[in-house]
Amino acid sequence: MATIKDIAQKVKCSPSTVSRVLNYDETLSVSDDTKKRIFEVAEELSYSKKRGKKSLTPKIAIIHWYTEKEELNDLYYMSIRLGVEQRCQEERLELVKIFKDNYDELEKENIQGMIAVGKFSSQEIASLNKVTPNIVFVDYDPDNEKYDAVVVDFEKATKKVLDYFASKGHERIGYIGGRETFRDASAQIVDEREITFKRYMTERDQDHESYVYTGSFTVDDGYSLMNRAIEELGEKLPTAFFVGNDTMAIGCLRALHENGVAVPNRVSLIGVNDISVSKYVYPALSTVKVYTELMGETAVGLLMERLLRRKVAKKVTMSTKLKLRKSSK
Repeated sequence: MATIKDIAQKVKCSPSTVSRVLNYDETLSVSDDTKKRIFEVAEELSYSKKRGKKSLTPKIAIIHWYTEKEELNDLYYMSIRLGVEQRCQEERLELVKIFKDNYDELEKENIQGMIAVGKFSSQEIASLNKVTPNIVFVDYDPDNEKYDAVVVDFEKATKKVLDYFASKGHERIGYIGGRETFRDASAQIVDEREITFKRYMTERDQDHESYVYTGSFTVDDGYSLMNRAIEELGEKLPTAFFVGNDTMAIGCLRALHENGVAVPNRVSLIGVNDISVSKYVYPALSTVKVYTELMGETAVGLLMERLLRRKVAKKVTMSTKLKLRKSSK
């Protein structure tokens, strides 16, 4: 059985350095290359620690801002989680799942790092930081000087949609979207899609104030908001709508169908996320594809770098792709 001394001889460093690296000693001053090499050699020699000591494999937690039940209704965050789990399995990392309704369990675990999925208030972040400073945020960037983050460029995604509508001659364009608040209700969260839509239309002197409808990012609100738009706007109903996510867009489609509004001949519709059911609704939903599973996988990679003692914070911005189907023209 391989020993710490065997690893030290192969890496050409002291046994004490090897021991401290394998135990994630944050006070140790040694290069990232050396740390990486130690882990590689330990893996190569099938090194395992004596029973009763910490595992060679770091234990990380995925922290959800939703409860497990709420996540079932949001394929966006579920897909991110699946990406995290897949990468952790590939890297043989021990993963603990903590949902909104069992945050208390976090303090009972020996956690070396966290992947926080969703949006967290400053108070919530402070609580997480007490457990470990090694936190990667996904879909939120609370402090790019301190924490790693994986985010989507929703500003560019919104412009892709609006540029497409403009290229097709649409002048009356509407927006249906959601607004979120932190789970501790401390503040409302700014949504880049809505802000970018309003700025884009203002810069082009296009009327839009009466064409913006917001609620929550649910199929029910998509349905009710589109019904409201149809009732209030009548013949002035926009010829195109950008919808904040696919779930809402599916609700919008139902409302349009029930009111006899032809899609896309009368109203074109484009959503966001490209969830799995988008291509199966009628008509097939045009959408902006967000690479959610890759977001989760990327977060794991960033956390592994942090555990190897990278000190400088990184922010990774994921690109998106406009996928045109039958709901728009």
